Amino acid sequence: MNIEIKKSKKPIKYEDAIILMEQRLADINEKNLTDLIWILEHEEVYTAGTSYEENEILDHSIKIKKTNRGGKITYHGPGQLIFYFVIDLKKRKKDIRKFISVIEKSIIDTLKIYNIESFADKDNIGIWFNDNNQIKKIAAIGVRVSKWIAYHGFSINIKNDLNKYKAIIPCGIRDKGVTSLSEIKKQSYQKFEDEIIKNFISNLRDLDV
Repeated sequence: MNIEIKKSKKPIKYEDAIILMEQRLADINEKNLTDLIWILEHEEVYTAGTSYEENEILDHSIKIKKTNRGGKITYHGPGQLIFYFVIDLKKRKKDIRKFISVIEKSIIDTLKIYNIESFADKDNIGIWFNDNNQIKKIAAIGVRVSKWIAYHGFSINIKNDLNKYKAIIPCGIRDKGVTSLSEIKKQSYQKFEDEIIKNFISNLRDLDV
């Protein structure tokens, strides 16, 4: 199935990205447009999903953008790869859990290319890294499904400022940390976005009917 791949070189405002994705969702639903993968960085923003709680904000001077994606509070900013998608599950298996597994496997497979072992956790959504017995999040996942079209996506910390997470309880999880690829292993991640796109498209075939 055809998927348009869009890459933005300049940081994108969170609100602008949501407007574009929701318009694409409508166009896929009404005009049968192709699916979309969109790679970008966001300007600095804290976003709250539909299940966040006020006590997960530790620094009340920050501004929170409420969003309709699943999940709780997270941070986006420079040095973090955002992988958005608008994927029509009506053309595939209508299986949300399997679709989340596709996302998880795509991230884990890509990190293996860089000799980084990571894992998913059925109790805490996202992708995790064991740093000397301290479990730290490397990728956050937040998905919404409307009319069997999945959108929003996931973020991977590459070289972003981890101090920004001190203002919140990331994803509402109090007993685990946050890390980045550059913290785990100093190496070039220049081709990372191409590898993650390739793995996502390959794993998405598991949903073919």
